[in-house]
Amino acid sequence: MFNKSTQEKMTWFVENSRFLVTISIVIILAYPFLQSCPPAEAIKSSNSDHDPLFNYRQSPNFKNSPKCTTFPISSIATKICNPSLVHISMTLDTKFLRGSVAAIHSILQHSHCPENLFFHFISSDTINLEPHLGKIFPLLSFKIYYFNPGIVQNKISSSIRQTLEHPLNYARNYLAEVLEPCVERVIYLDSDIVLVDDISNLWKASLGLSTVGSPQYCHANFTNYFTPKFWSHKKFFRAFHGRKPCYFNTGVMVIDLIKWRKYRYTKKLERWMKIQRVHRIYELGSLPPFLLVFAGKIAPIDQRWNQHGLGGDNLSGSCRNIHAGPVSLLHWSGGGKPWLRLDSGNSCPLDELWARYDLHG
Repeated sequence: MFNKSTQEKMTWFVENSRFLVTISIVIILAYPFLQSCPPAEAIKSSNSDHDPLFNYRQSPNFKNSPKCTTFPISSIATKICNPSLVHISMTLDTKFLRGSVAAIHSILQHSHCPENLFFHFISSDTINLEPHLGKIFPLLSFKIYYFNPGIVQNKISSSIRQTLEHPLNYARNYLAEVLEPCVERVIYLDSDIVLVDDISNLWKASLGLSTVGSPQYCHANFTNYFTPKFWSHKKFFRAFHGRKPCYFNTGVMVIDLIKWRKYRYTKKLERWMKIQRVHRIYELGSLPPFLLVFAGKIAPIDQRWNQHGLGGDNLSGSCRNIHAGPVSLLHWSGGGKPWLRLDSGNSCPLDELWARYDLHG
């Protein structure tokens, strides 16, 4: 026999079961809405550890060799402003995270002084990527900066490839504003690269009086990077007057941020982006404004530091081989990304080299 307390509980459950069912149905129906409008704390602490997107193996802990300068243990805030460290900036987002992780892994593996590197990551993601990156690279010194897509949303025009229109693709234009003011010099790298050399050798490149240093390619047909309307408009093509412009790829640049801020180069890049919106003078996203502002004025760096084009052309992403000469950095610029081709079972020979640094899965 049930005691009185048990009977009262059962009576309450029967009387309120209809209410409980109703509440359950409301929650189920409202769930998609709740997902689309999560509270701020839910965005920061997403349960994305179980998402295959964040399924990475932990990197080995790379340590300085005995010949490296050893700095006292200090906070991230102190390291950010230390000019003796090698400062590297990359964009960071979920779509290209696998490429970024492989790039970081390759940089650490080939650095003689990996503890003397500091990474400045720029992200537009609502997901907090910091804990994920910290799990993959426990000893990595880094800071993630938020880049507001609204800064460039109304300045971007359509391109020949949708990826080139992503606002984060323009973050390199704003490094001087986004990074801490105390950062004086930085290496900017795309997410589709791997290094097979010590990055400190690139860091030591002399810029002389220039603001930007990059490998340049003077044999490339420079006219192809702009539309006929640009070359037929006297006011536009006179931008190159007094210069011998050569093509350079913005996926690998050494930048003097002191000079950049002094001469307000961000505003100069934005000016050409505004002209593009009206006159359609180029097709290739964020690259042409850099050519317009810096081509013929950059400090040339050895071409070994950007073996670019390994992703094929911008549309088909066909296989390509390494250019003749020594190699320090391989760059899968173009339509084909190695992780996508490897997953599809339709990889190119050089993609296997990239796979050595892949920590996903």
